[in-house]
Amino acid sequence: MEGKEEDVRVGANKFPERQPIGTSAQSDKDYKEPPPAPLFEPGELSSWSFWRAGIAEFIATFLFLYITVLTVMGAKRAPNMCASVGIQGIAWAFGGMIFALVYCTAGISGGHINPAVTFGLFLARKLSLTRAVFYIVMQCLGAICGAGVVKGFQPTPYQTLGGGANTVAPGYTKGSGLGAEIIGTFVLVYTVFSATDAKRSARDSHVPILAPLPIGFAVFLVHLATIPITGTGINPARSLGAAIIYNKDHAWDDHVMDILGGTIHRSSSCGSLPPACHQSPSFQDQNLISFCLFVLFIDVRLCSLFVSEFQNI
Repeated sequence: MEGKEEDVRVGANKFPERQPIGTSAQSDKDYKEPPPAPLFEPGELSSWSFWRAGIAEFIATFLFLYITVLTVMGAKRAPNMCASVGIQGIAWAFGGMIFALVYCTAGISGGHINPAVTFGLFLARKLSLTRAVFYIVMQCLGAICGAGVVKGFQPTPYQTLGGGANTVAPGYTKGSGLGAEIIGTFVLVYTVFSATDAKRSARDSHVPILAPLPIGFAVFLVHLATIPITGTGINPARSLGAAIIYNKDHAWDDHVMDILGGTIHRSSSCGSLPPACHQSPSFQDQNLISFCLFVLFIDVRLCSLFVSEFQNI
């Protein structure tokens, strides 16, 4: 067989190419779609790999919040944007950390680091409900701890500089912020689904190796576009962790209700409180943004369906 070649068609567009026999890319007819993950995996809770994956998600989200919140606060502390890393530096911090952390944790937990990604993969039947819930809990806890460590290092600057919490910038409406976050999250999740598509990975061997790079770049580019609007969320754990630590006692009442779906309108969370306990306008913006980020889960399902159909064309 040595020295002989065969005609194969590789790539998404099926370009013809000559390759040695036995080394050609796997064809569509040879590829078998992996079975969907069951809703509850028997014996999953007794597996060490399950708990190790959750710990990896916790550590990754912890480090992600620690580095990125410090970068945001450093930029805000400077007298002007030219004297700091600026928007580009903040975007690089977010994108670069995602690139590094996905690379480090992809083989352990899949490198989600984002409840929106976890929820999207669950809807696509890529992981069980038990694992999805465990991942999301660990991601949120890691984000809270990461922001808490930053505040512990410098409590006064943390409060005066906003603690890295998301707000709608002056001059933009809440609808604009919601739209920016929806599109930004779609870009991220679409990139994740494309970079981790099993059929594409079987066809093009380089795709799994390069997966962290396009995901990190997607985060970087979305931050460049939406930092001036909302500070960029696209990660419910990141927004929730920063808001809880920054707003202290007031955050739990509204954010936990948002996550559970108990509060649909912002007014219902304030209606039963006396006027003296009503939240400040800045916190109301942060509360709305965090709620909107969880609403973005809806468009994740659309993204997963779009990717699966597009890849089959």
